[in-house]
Amino acid sequence: MRVVRGRTDSVVVVGAGLAGLSAALHLRGAGHEVTVLERLPHPGGLAGRLDVGGHLVDTGPTVLTMPELVDEALGAVGERLADRVELLPLHPAYRACFADGSALDVHTSAEEMEQAVREFAGGREAAGYRELRAWLTRLYEVERDRFVGANFDSPLDLVGRDLVALARLGGFGSLDRAVGRFLRDPRLRRVFTFQALYAGVAPKHALAAYAVIAYMDTVAGVWFPRGGMRAVPQAMADAAADAGVRFAYGCEVESLELRGDRARAVIASGERFPCDAVVLAAGPAQTNRLLRRVPRRPVPVRWSPSAVVVHLSGPRVEGHAHHTISFGDAWDRTFDEIVDRGELMTDPSLLLTTPTVTDPGLAPADRHLHYLLAPCPNLDAGPLDWADLGGDYADRLVDELAHRKLISSPDEVTRLSLSTPDDWARAGQAAGTPFSAAHIFAQTGPFRPRNLPSRDGNVVLAGSGTTPGVGIPPVLISGRLAAERLR
Repeated sequence: MRVVRGRTDSVVVVGAGLAGLSAALHLRGAGHEVTVLERLPHPGGLAGRLDVGGHLVDTGPTVLTMPELVDEALGAVGERLADRVELLPLHPAYRACFADGSALDVHTSAEEMEQAVREFAGGREAAGYRELRAWLTRLYEVERDRFVGANFDSPLDLVGRDLVALARLGGFGSLDRAVGRFLRDPRLRRVFTFQALYAGVAPKHALAAYAVIAYMDTVAGVWFPRGGMRAVPQAMADAAADAGVRFAYGCEVESLELRGDRARAVIASGERFPCDAVVLAAGPAQTNRLLRRVPRRPVPVRWSPSAVVVHLSGPRVEGHAHHTISFGDAWDRTFDEIVDRGELMTDPSLLLTTPTVTDPGLAPADRHLHYLLAPCPNLDAGPLDWADLGGDYADRLVDELAHRKLISSPDEVTRLSLSTPDDWARAGQAAGTPFSAAHIFAQTGPFRPRNLPSRDGNVVLAGSGTTPGVGIPPVLISGRLAAERLR
């Protein structure tokens, strides 16, 4: 593995999101002097929070899996996640609702899920689920250290026994067909393939290797931190500060002081921060601006779909799950619309998160807090006029929730906030998507933008735009991988 040459005693980390915080903790644990620069007044990056009328609104990711990766980062400075955050396991992990009126609670317990599948779709599908679970577990074991948790300097780094094992498991085939080997019921197949959208690819086009995402939430489990998702980056930042990491909030990074490929200092809010090395954990658009470069690739980067997120306050009634996936009747057409044609979904599949089911303190006593996410085209695929369209589209989504009986009536909910691709773009996200570069084959593993962009430089990357990719677990791993480049 290539590492940054020369001294790396003093490191500046740009960005206090999960990737930057992970890098800072691992670096500090290895003895580096670390300064973290963050343009916002608090840690978290995309994992932010709004306080609206007594509602504590998570503005970023809502699905927390593999919390042991947070523990790993905290452990670098002798801390434990359990001492700083109360994690609440979600049972069920999801509720899946289908256009035919059926519903399935998705459990992470093998016995509970097998019984649920048997009651939902019969004994043959229950047996198929058991086989699928074993395959997902083996896939994760093969990918964990060599493909997800490793730095790449060349595609040749993939060659070895693990590559052969992954090929034998069918990891380079189609995700949809791989899951179809175990499950015939199209509803169940959706439950174990919709996660491909996190990777920015339709299930029929996604590599089967990305079934590892389904392992993370349907086998390893889903959690929620009491106080909301921002409790996690806040705990990481507090632990880093206690270990001696310096934080500068409200600090807008303007430029890098470069000599050739090497940074001598970071200029932010008019102040010069000298350093031996830099970790850029602020996203691809900011990274390219600071490095004064356009990435040299045979074809342009293909960005993942974006999302419209609507936060709602509604009456506190029984019956909600913490996470509900509401599938429209259309499936392949949905991906064609948002990925290929740059259009809004005509029969939307939606994620509705109601965190007050698990943590009632996030809203006033008589109110539920709802987070509604609808995938949509990014600004490259579909340059829609969101300033004109956003509010009306949010209303249409709320009407759809009522039609599907996921809320009682549009008249009983209040919109607290709305985020569209324009908002993600203003936050510095390339193509207006919070999900970064899509995980097509040409942007996966060693073909993804590398975290050491110059072999002679001292700037290292972290975050969803580099290795290993999108999602809370990969982003946390990216911080560790960046730190390893500086040892």
